[in-house]
Amino acid sequence: MRFLFVHGTGVRRERHDRLFALVRDRLTARFRDAAVDSCYWGDRFGATLGAGGRSVPGLRPAAGSALPDSADAETAEWALLLADPLCELRVLAEAGWADDARDPGGPGDGDDDAFAMPGVAPAGTRVLALLAALPPAPPHPGGELGALLHGTGLAAAFPAALAAAADSTEAARAADRATGEPQARELATALARAVAAGALATAGADADCTGAERDRLVELLTTRLGGDARVPGARAAAVLGRLALRVTTQPLLNAWRGSLTAGATPALGDILRYQARGRDLRDFLHARITADPAPTVLIGHSLGGIALVDLLALAAARGEAVPGAHLLVTVGSQAAFLHELGALTALEPGGKLPYGFPRWLNVYDRQDVLSYLAEPVFPGDPRITDHEIGSRQPFPACHSAYWKQDALYERIEQAVAEAGIG
Repeated sequence: MRFLFVHGTGVRRERHDRLFALVRDRLTARFRDAAVDSCYWGDRFGATLGAGGRSVPGLRPAAGSALPDSADAETAEWALLLADPLCELRVLAEAGWADDARDPGGPGDGDDDAFAMPGVAPAGTRVLALLAALPPAPPHPGGELGALLHGTGLAAAFPAALAAAADSTEAARAADRATGEPQARELATALARAVAAGALATAGADADCTGAERDRLVELLTTRLGGDARVPGARAAAVLGRLALRVTTQPLLNAWRGSLTAGATPALGDILRYQARGRDLRDFLHARITADPAPTVLIGHSLGGIALVDLLALAAARGEAVPGAHLLVTVGSQAAFLHELGALTALEPGGKLPYGFPRWLNVYDRQDVLSYLAEPVFPGDPRITDHEIGSRQPFPACHSAYWKQDALYERIEQAVAEAGIG
């Protein structure tokens, strides 16, 4: 009897050698007379950036292609607004305006203004009243605002976004603090941005809105609230602009896209390459399996399991079951999930495993988002057994934690006995 280990996606020589040494030691401790071999395929059939990554923006900065820093800052700012549409209003509500931002000779803080005239409402209250007076349903597409809302897919989300901003305690508090006209104009802009961000956040992927259309929407709303174009150096934007660059992911993604892509290529690229050109790997596996006539237990991790399922199912469907393949063990594998999607090479969507396919032990960890159940996808097939193992590790550590757990090898030992191999 022998075991043949087939590694998964993203594994290259150094990682393979460490992993296989661990698997080999654990298996030989239980099966002293068995041969334990490996089928390393990463260098030969794994993915590489064949053109050196020239397709990836940012991997090699091109002359004149870099966006200005202000564009990154604006993108980060809107990412923060989409996550929390009221965040700018919250800054104005809590911090108010510094004295130097007010009208020359104007009043101080709205809460303790010693010069405020009795019975005169703060300028911000007028802005809030204008917001509340806006029609709750999207305007008819005949007007520019209505046409813009309908043309960007934001019409359905607009009423709720409008109500959320108008009824918020943040807006009321900021309006109380906006006692002068400059503060009222900034409040108008912040309210318009809150409504636009709320509509965009609600619409999500259904929105078809460019940055220019978003900015025009803010301008139209700001004008209706008695404001003008965005106030340069506005207090909320100054605070949140810096914060956005620190806490949102888009600037980091822009800066690191090249290195992230290069780093992810072995893992993601192996899967994509296999889906497009998996036959060469399957032929390689077939040759390695049939090179030894001994009854063989195939152990496939992740993509290795997918390739083995494909190989065994295709061979069985041709009536040419792979010689020596007596038991398949998949660990942390996506084969059943791909079949459920109709994306497994070997089987038609909804198809059953053919006669001649060997026993199949499928090991998964529910914390491992790359592991899936097989039994429910092939209901009633007595050859398939799912077995759960818990590593108590989060993803992605749990995807490789199987190999140090005695429970895995105990279950393999049981499956070997049930298959009558030895």
